Amino acid sequence: MFVVSVAALTSVIGHRFYNEPQLTIGTVAPETIKAPESAQAADPIATAAAREAAFRNAVSVYMVNPSQTAAIQADLDSYLADIQKFRGSAGEFPYTSIKTLSPRVQHFLRQQNTGDFQTLLKQVNATTPPSTAWLKTKNAQAAIKALRTYRAKEKDGVKWSALMRSITQAQQDYQAALGKVPPRLQGFSSRTLLEFTEPEWAMAQKRLRTALKRILTQGIPPGLPGTVMRSTIKVQLQDYPAKVQALGIKLLPNVLKPNLSIDPTGTLRQREIIAEQIPPILIPIDKDEVIVKSGERISQADFALLEHFGLSRRGINLLGLFGTMAAVSGGIAVFLVVQRRCRLEFDRRDYVLVLMLSASASLLIWTTALRYTSLPAVGLLVGSFYGPVLGATVVVILSSLISLGLSSGFIELGAIAAGSLVASLVARQRRSREEIALLGVIVAITQGVALFILMTLAGAPVYSILGLSLIQGLVGLGWTIVALGISPYIEHVFDLVTPIRLAELANPNRPLLKRLSREAPGTFQHTMFVATLAEAGASALDCNVELVRTGTLYHDIGKMHDPQFFIENQRDTTNKHDLLNDPWQSAEIIKKHVSEGLVMARKCRLPAAVQAFIPEHQGTMVIAFFHHQAQQQASANPELDPVQESDFRYPGPVPQSRETGIVMLADSCEAALRSLKDATPDLALKTINKIFKARWQDNQLVDSQLTRDELNVLAEVFVEVWMQFHHKRIPYPTATIPPK
Repeated sequence: MFVVSVAALTSVIGHRFYNEPQLTIGTVAPETIKAPESAQAADPIATAAAREAAFRNAVSVYMVNPSQTAAIQADLDSYLADIQKFRGSAGEFPYTSIKTLSPRVQHFLRQQNTGDFQTLLKQVNATTPPSTAWLKTKNAQAAIKALRTYRAKEKDGVKWSALMRSITQAQQDYQAALGKVPPRLQGFSSRTLLEFTEPEWAMAQKRLRTALKRILTQGIPPGLPGTVMRSTIKVQLQDYPAKVQALGIKLLPNVLKPNLSIDPTGTLRQREIIAEQIPPILIPIDKDEVIVKSGERISQADFALLEHFGLSRRGINLLGLFGTMAAVSGGIAVFLVVQRRCRLEFDRRDYVLVLMLSASASLLIWTTALRYTSLPAVGLLVGSFYGPVLGATVVVILSSLISLGLSSGFIELGAIAAGSLVASLVARQRRSREEIALLGVIVAITQGVALFILMTLAGAPVYSILGLSLIQGLVGLGWTIVALGISPYIEHVFDLVTPIRLAELANPNRPLLKRLSREAPGTFQHTMFVATLAEAGASALDCNVELVRTGTLYHDIGKMHDPQFFIENQRDTTNKHDLLNDPWQSAEIIKKHVSEGLVMARKCRLPAAVQAFIPEHQGTMVIAFFHHQAQQQASANPELDPVQESDFRYPGPVPQSRETGIVMLADSCEAALRSLKDATPDLALKTINKIFKARWQDNQLVDSQLTRDELNVLAEVFVEVWMQFHHKRIPYPTATIPPK
C-alpha cells in the first residue's frame, strides 16, 4: 500500500514534470539556435500579462445600491422636516392678505426690529423725502409705498391698527425663531428659509425631491469630486426659481453620498470580455535568424520562439519527479505517525479510501483548474470519518504537496487550504445533515474571505478580487454539498462510521431495536442501563461516546434467538436451563447469543465497528454459573470426564479497543449494581473494583488499551450513575379506606 500510494500521488502531483522543457526561461543556451523558417510566434506569457493588465485596469461595473439610495432620500426628508418645523416656529407666512401687502413686503417688514419699524412708519406719514440711506433702499421704499397705499385706501382706523398688530406679532415670532435655529440648519441662511410662502415652500420641497431623485437615478460613484457634484446639482436646478436654486445648492450637497457600489459579477464578466479582446502578442522572425546564441540566457521572447518551433527540448524531468516522490513519501510517513498517535486502527480499505480522496484533489487540478480541486471535500470527509486531527493532517500534507506541482496560484491554494482545514476540524462535531449543510456555508465564507485577504495583502486592487472571492466561496460550498451527498455511499462501501450514521443506528425505531424491545424486553432494559453506564464512562475517558452508545444497543441482539434462556426475560418461576439439566448444553446456548448476534448484525449490514461489540463485550470470559454446575456434577460422578474450562469460555476475541472494553466492564457490573438496593456508595465501589480486578486478572483487558488509572476513573463514574438510579425517595403514607 505504501508503494502504491507513493506511485499514485507522485503521478498526479508531479504531472507538470512529465513534459517539461529543458530550455526554458533563464537557462543558458548550449548552442546557437536559428529559426528553421519564417514565422510569427505567439508569446503566451506576454499575452497573458497584457490580458492580466487589461483585466486589472478595466473600469468596474457599478450598480445602484437601493438601501443607500433610500437612506439618502430619508436624509433629505429629515432636513425638510427640520426646515418645516423651523418655519412653523416663525409663525404663518404670509401673515396678512397678499392683496394688502405683497409677500416680499411682508417678509421685509417682519425682519425689522421695533425701532426701525417705527422709523419706517414715521416716513409713511411724512411728506418730506427720506433722510437716511436705509429708508432709500428698494425694499424700504416698496414697503413705504404699500403702507401709504393701504392707509389711503382704508379710511377705517380699525383695519390699520389690525394690520399693525399683525406686523408686530410677525416681527416677534420672527425674532424668536431666529434665536432657536436647529443645529443642522445653522449653516443655512435663515432669512432665505423663512422667505418662502407656504405654496412656494410646498413647491420647493417637491422640486428638491425631484432633483435628488434624478441625481440618484443617474448614480453617484465613490470618489466623485465635489466640483462635479456641485455642477450636477446646478444643472438639475437650473430651471427652478432662484430661491429654490439657492436652497438646493446649499442643501443637497449635505445629503448626497455615493449610491453606486461595485457589481462583482458584472465587473468580472466585463473584465473577462475586455481581457479576451486583447489579441495574442506575436514575435516575428525570419528564416535562419538567430533565436538565441550559445552561452546566452534564454529570455521570455526566446522561449516563445523555441516553443513555437518545438526546439525547447521537452521531456520528463526526472529530478523533479524524484523530488516529488521523496516529498510524497515523507508526507505519507507523517500521516502514518499521526494515525498511530490517534489510535486509529486502519485496514486496507481505509488506506485505499484516503488515497483515492487525496489523489482526486490533485487529479482535478491537473484536468480542470486549481480552483476546482476537491480539497474541501477531502478535508470534510476524512475529518468526519477519522477525526479532526487526521483530517487536518491530510489537508496540510496535501496542500504542501500540491504546491510542488504548481508554478503559480499559491494564493488561491492558501485560501482553499484554509476552508478545507475548517471543514476537517469541524466536520466530526456535526450530528445531523443540517449541521453539515451549515458547515458548507462556513467553508464558503472562509475560502472567499481568505482569498480576499491574501490577494489584498499581495497588492491586488479590491474591485478586481471581489468576483474571484465570490466564485471561490461558491466552489467551496459546492464541494461540501458533493461531500454531503456521497458520504452515505462511502460509509457503506468502506464500512465506516460517522457521528451521523451512529445517531441514525441508535434510533430506537430501527427495526432490530424495536424487535429487541418487543421479543426480549428484559434484555432491552438491561441494554439501556448498560448503555447509560458505558456512555458515562466513555465520556469521562474521552472516548467515542456515539460509538459506545450504538455498540451497546446492539451488543445483546443475539439473545433474541431464544429469549427465555436468559434470566432477565423469564417472567415465571420455570427456568428452561433447569429442565435441560445439562451445563454443557446450557453454556452452548448462552454462547450462541454471540454467534447469532453476529449473524443478525451482518444481515442488517451493521458497520464492523458496531459488530465488534457483540463478541468483544464477552471476550473469552468463563460462563461461571454453568462451569461451577459442571464441576459439581463431575465431583458427584467420578465416571464423567474432567471439566474443560475452554468448554465454558466465550469464543472471543477479548476487547480490541477502549470502547468495547468499557462496554465489557459496564455489562459485567450491571447485574451486580442492580442487586445493590440499599448499599452504600463505598460498598458499590468495592463491588465494581472486585469485578474490574477479576477481568484484569483474566486478561480480558490486555488488548483494550485501558490503563489501571482509567479503570479507577470508570469505577467512580459507574458509582455516580448507580447513585442517580437508586436515590432515596420520600415514603408516602398508605391511604386508609373508610369503613362502610
